[in-house]
Amino acid sequence: MIRTALDMTVSILKLRIGAFIGLAALVGIMVGGGTVNWVESLVFCLAVLGASGAAGGYNQYYERVSDRMMARTHTRPFASGTLQEGFIWPLSFLMLLLASLVMAWSVSGTLPTVLLFMGAATYGLVYTVWLKRRTVWNVVIGGAAGSFAVLAGAAMAAPDFGPVIAPVPLVLAMVLFLWTPPHFWALAVVRTEDYRRAGIPMLPAVTEPDLWGPVIFAHVAVLVAMSLVPLGLGLGLIYGAFALAGGLPFVRASWRLMRDPSRDNAKATFRGSLLQFALLTAGVVLDRGIAWAF
Repeated sequence: MIRTALDMTVSILKLRIGAFIGLAALVGIMVGGGTVNWVESLVFCLAVLGASGAAGGYNQYYERVSDRMMARTHTRPFASGTLQEGFIWPLSFLMLLLASLVMAWSVSGTLPTVLLFMGAATYGLVYTVWLKRRTVWNVVIGGAAGSFAVLAGAAMAAPDFGPVIAPVPLVLAMVLFLWTPPHFWALAVVRTEDYRRAGIPMLPAVTEPDLWGPVIFAHVAVLVAMSLVPLGLGLGLIYGAFALAGGLPFVRASWRLMRDPSRDNAKATFRGSLLQFALLTAGVVLDRGIAWAF
């Protein structure tokens, strides 16, 4: 019973995605340039997780009808009817968002909290309500949601005297902005019929491989190249090694997908995106952790 409730909570609030957003905020904190208070940083990352969960929950509630049309999502609680629709759900997600914002504000101040709100609003409203069914570039603009987490973390950890957001987090926020589209486009290649059935204009569902293949590869190539820019802005060789270890397989997988637009290559590209994010995050944490230790 408890396991079922936990699984449902993870599903409704999209906490797997939320964990990625929380890690993005941690990256921002670690490259923010100021002195880090780890208790306050942990509270802030939990607030980010809560705000992401509120936006994810609203996304899942809002899309409950289209989710029923997709094999990947038809078993979600709202889509399957396990949880009945009602005003209580949007209200609950709003309360969770407000609580998360108050938590963030209590340890970080106004600017990081505003940036956190902008990230949640971008995903919950701009992407979910406005863009997802209207334009093929939905996940391009929606990708800003994760970038706001990096910026919020950096603003939270900014030094008293210095830039509010330093150059490194600005670059990493752009990397995450570029990362989001190929990550979801690779998934859309695997689930093309799902998106067509639900009427969601994901790029691979409405264009041919000779268009979306080069677009995916170009995004990946640019983001991997940009991920090396922090080497000239203060991050060290440990970060660089991890950035290359995650970036090169991602580039290779997207190149193969462009040359051969098969489901297997799309799955490899999707896995490559996860590996690249994980290693980039680990690189920042280890690089900054060792720098602070010595």
